[in-house]
Amino acid sequence: MPDEQPTPAHEPDSTTIESGILDRLTDPNDQRPWSVDELIRDTALPLATVDAVNSLQHIGLIHRTTDNLIFPTRAALRAKELEI
Repeated sequence: MPDEQPTPAHEPDSTTIESGILDRLTDPNDQRPWSVDELIRDTALPLATVDAVNSLQHIGLIHRTTDNLIFPTRAALRAKELEI
């Protein structure tokens, strides 16, 4: 069995971070768009936040502008409405 590094108990896993970012971006009472830097400050987990943003962009749930602003896709907003 390969040596596995345990995840610290206080650090959420990538799915939790992605979910939190998507919740923040799709909250109708919250601002849009968010900068990646704002999300990093909000989570205090720079690498995990960047990884989560990259993952969400790759699967088509967020758009990213050239100046690093992110906002949800129509599909993400509709999924939020349907509570998927």
